[in-house]
Amino acid sequence: MTTTNSHVITCKGIVSWGKGEPLKVEEILVEPPKSNEVRVKMLYASVCRTDLLFANGFPIPAFPRVMGHEGVGVVESIGEGVTGLREGDLVIPTYIADCKTCETCMSEKTNLCLKYPLSYKELMQDGSSRMSIRGQTASHAFSCSTWCQYLVINVNFLLKIDPKTPLPDASFLSCGFSTGYGATWKEAMVQNGSSVAVFGLGAVGLGAIKGAKSHGAIKVIGIDNNPMKAAKGRAFGMTDFINPGESDKSIAELVKDLTAGMGVDYSFECTGVPPLINEAIQSTKLGTGKIIQMGVEEPNVNINIIELLIGRTLKGSIFGGLKAKTDLPIIYSKCKNREIQLDELLSHEIKLEEVNKVFELLKQPDCVKILIKI
Repeated sequence: MTTTNSHVITCKGIVSWGKGEPLKVEEILVEPPKSNEVRVKMLYASVCRTDLLFANGFPIPAFPRVMGHEGVGVVESIGEGVTGLREGDLVIPTYIADCKTCETCMSEKTNLCLKYPLSYKELMQDGSSRMSIRGQTASHAFSCSTWCQYLVINVNFLLKIDPKTPLPDASFLSCGFSTGYGATWKEAMVQNGSSVAVFGLGAVGLGAIKGAKSHGAIKVIGIDNNPMKAAKGRAFGMTDFINPGESDKSIAELVKDLTAGMGVDYSFECTGVPPLINEAIQSTKLGTGKIIQMGVEEPNVNINIIELLIGRTLKGSIFGGLKAKTDLPIIYSKCKNREIQLDELLSHEIKLEEVNKVFELLKQPDCVKILIKI
């Protein structure tokens, strides 16, 4: 099928120009889609704390960078070779492909596609960009750049969803909450009757709490230094709350106090704060403890290897191990059936032009998810 709109679109988007510089709303030229690509008109986007890293040059300092990787929109036009989508379809961009043909997509071992790998180059599959600002090539955020009125993306990084899906829910499930939920389901494979500790109660952590509870965990310990997160955690199934600032003991000691000195079966580390990674390891049971690492703050951290040598397993996870086209629809279905209720996630809503509020809002103690109306 051939694209029906082959013109360049001029629109607005949120741009990072360099580490430490304020975000700006810029006029962006978005090219038409090429072969196997789709141009999407964004409706809503949301803010993930990873966007703070992107704004400061993670994983590579590619500027100017059009921001955002969570969101929902409608298909505006399609390029040659695209099947299964048409103009007007409601879609979410994903930074993980699910080609269903390569070795890994056909296995249950990982969600990282070999044919369309996770990209840190901030460009399209052919090594070029579809966005420019005043004649200067702009970098994409992952494969997405959702904080823009229009984006171009390879069709393998798009998921068509039910048009009746509430738009905020669709945006929130495109990364954060799904990452936490998926980690309990696909990575740790939490078992009935088990115990869990979740480090950091943002959207990822709340997803992990809900996932653990849904898969039969009977003790779900939430850990956060913000006391306002306790109510959020309980809304998603948390049984116990630890505020590390209220005790002189280490977090691992506090977790063991709640588990008869044994520690938990699974830890989910959602912050990336280096000292917390070791606390997450030490909070699990000797010999069998499993730690899923989802947060990232620094590329290199010091790990207490002795704590792993005594039988624990530390596993990294991208997108909670979820396959976008295989697993995400299952989570969307649970939301549609009200098995998962995401109302508790939304704490702030802003317009695209109010970009300068984003990082200040993230510092607010009641902030969980910020919705951007595109």
